[in-house]
Amino acid sequence: MAEHQEQTRAAYDGVVDLYASLFADRLETQPFARAMLTTFAELVRDTGNRRTVDVGCGPGHLTAMLHDLGLDAFGIDISPGMVDHARRARSALRFDEARMEALPVEDRALGGVLAHYSMIHTPPGELPALLAEQARVLAYGGLIMVSFFATDGPEPVRFDHKVAPAYSWPVDRLAEMLAGAGLATFARLIHDPASERGFLDAHLLARRTPATSGPRASGSGGSGRSA
Repeated sequence: MAEHQEQTRAAYDGVVDLYASLFADRLETQPFARAMLTTFAELVRDTGNRRTVDVGCGPGHLTAMLHDLGLDAFGIDISPGMVDHARRARSALRFDEARMEALPVEDRALGGVLAHYSMIHTPPGELPALLAEQARVLAYGGLIMVSFFATDGPEPVRFDHKVAPAYSWPVDRLAEMLAGAGLATFARLIHDPASERGFLDAHLLARRTPATSGPRASGSGGSGRSA
């Protein structure tokens, strides 16, 4: 595991209870994100394959939401503290400790992948391998939803996240990286920030195309979530 992953894991392990309390009902004040998650769930159901992974699931609040929306959802997270909390809080659902670059899932098995602010701690150079892994586990026609902090500039911007260093991304640049992994973006939503940080909030919906390009995931990168 890379040093930045170790640091991210330790940082989130140190804020489990605080983080869980802050985000327990966060979507009640985020109508745009809530609408995109509902749309994502509907489209995944329409594929006929409801099996969905919530990568970087944290305390499992969105995994539970996807389950309530009719998906066979399970969560993975790099933080053992977050996984333990999710298991205790939502014992009927499955949560595993795992890295997004090494998902414990067989090839082309899933109808959906949710990455809700769960790639923000990944250094830009490691993001292609991470996206290739998400594409690997998606069935052809399966959906991925990626939510992240957006910047207007041409390059990713590193910033001091409240828990661990993170990156904001130009929306077109991230859509191009999705395409490079065989994930074709077909919808996007960009809106004003919900916090004082100032970055725009962005959500991309992409579909797994029949052929992928780019490297197979083999490296190590970050796991994260919005805070």
